[in-house]
Amino acid sequence: MATVHPKTSVHQPLFRPSRRPERLVLLGLAGMLSLAVLPSTAAAAPGDPTTTDEAASLVAERGHQLEVLTESYNEAREILSTQQAAVVAAEAEVAAADAQLTSLSEQLAGIAQTAYTGDGMSSLQAFMTSSSPEEFLDRVTILESVADHHNDLLERVTAARAAASDAREAADRAAADAQQQVNAVASQQGELEAEIAGFRAQYETLSAQEQQAADAAHGGPSLQAPAPAAVVANSEAAQIAVDTAMAQLGDPYVWAAAGPDSFDCSGLTQYAFAAAGINLPHSSKIQSSMGKPVARADLQPGDLVYFYNPVSHIGIYIGGGKMVHASTFGEPVKVGSVDMAGYVGARRVV
Repeated sequence: MATVHPKTSVHQPLFRPSRRPERLVLLGLAGMLSLAVLPSTAAAAPGDPTTTDEAASLVAERGHQLEVLTESYNEAREILSTQQAAVVAAEAEVAAADAQLTSLSEQLAGIAQTAYTGDGMSSLQAFMTSSSPEEFLDRVTILESVADHHNDLLERVTAARAAASDAREAADRAAADAQQQVNAVASQQGELEAEIAGFRAQYETLSAQEQQAADAAHGGPSLQAPAPAAVVANSEAAQIAVDTAMAQLGDPYVWAAAGPDSFDCSGLTQYAFAAAGINLPHSSKIQSSMGKPVARADLQPGDLVYFYNPVSHIGIYIGGGKMVHASTFGEPVKVGSVDMAGYVGARRVV
């Protein structure tokens, strides 16, 4: 049986009531992000539902809106981290090009100085010491070839340095854009915390039957978890990811959390695959573009299954039409049906 990944924190949950976010310095490409619009409290309030089904439906819709927003925040952090890494790489390229340019310039200057002081072979010396016109031409050709070679290298390194500098400027701009996207979502934290508090209060007013209906409407119905030995993946990495995710059954759902004791949907999948040595971004939308697509009929344990358009929910397939996922507020990590409402597709990353 695969070793279950120990619970080590990946990202601390951002969205906890009355808690300030830490400085945003986390990992896509700028411009890909589409931020969800945070609904006002008045617009999101259920009013006076007249039936149990209506109350449950409205709460489920509100929970999904919060999930969409937090997944947008997760995506913004991942994009920022990617762009910041690109800036570091571009700066390293510029430094390497500058070092090479300095070295070649010094070599070229040395050749010129040697020819001027007579320490090396000059065209005049080649003429005076050559025993024949042919030998003289050969020596001059060699001198010109050396000079041309250094000049060519110098031109190429200069061009490379300019290209590296342009890349760094582009990376800086992309990172700045990504930071603006993160700030745009983070600036709504106060309002989001109020929304979450209102959602929790609203959820608690529902009867047990209404809460179950709301959970099923958003997070799908809860199914019986199979015995650990019954879930068999086709690779060691997939098996470790499945076993790690299944070991989190019962852990609470917390927006923007990625373990070790609470999770949102993409936080759980990131945590599970990290145990298998596979790095996934903390974003359901970005995860849904990784690996290769898999048809519904070809699903295997360990495949990622994702939901809604744009993607805002993700889980891990465990076989038998079931998945393990962090479904929604009020529901712990659980086993559910892969055919719940909103299914879009699946990807295989191992």
